[in-house]
Amino acid sequence: MTELTHFNEQGRARMTDISDKKDTARSAKAHSSITVNEQIYQQIKAGANQKGDVFAVAQVAGIMAAKNTSQLIPMCHPILLSSTNLHFQWEIDEQRQHYVILIEAEVKTNGATGVEMEALTAASVAALTIYDMCKAAGKEMVIGPTMLMNKTGGKSGDYTRQA
Repeated sequence: MTELTHFNEQGRARMTDISDKKDTARSAKAHSSITVNEQIYQQIKAGANQKGDVFAVAQVAGIMAAKNTSQLIPMCHPILLSSTNLHFQWEIDEQRQHYVILIEAEVKTNGATGVEMEALTAASVAALTIYDMCKAAGKEMVIGPTMLMNKTGGKSGDYTRQA
């Protein structure tokens, strides 16, 4: 079992010391989703949301979230990100009136610590932004699941979620 590194000698929280780590290329991809009703689906599809372009705003929100992860998650290091990108895709079953927006966030850096939390934060905040922009048309939306899909680089090596 891997030893937890966010505790000091007194058992209190600390930020992990990465000063001896070498900068390496690192990346992470995270997924989230949000299930919406047919009215919200039609509204987004038609570009008729009163607050604006839902995917454009969620894209920017996800990027901003990745850049600000260390301000939200107490033990995360501030990281100079090389790239952050989000993709949105519909999963639709019209017979069951099942409308899901799949969100993929990919984050890259060349640094001493990974970007898993940045990718997870980007995907989560994008989903929350879609909820905020569409809540007037229905509050029964469901966010999640949110998960790390893969990561590259670092001492612990590469990781890919098994299907």
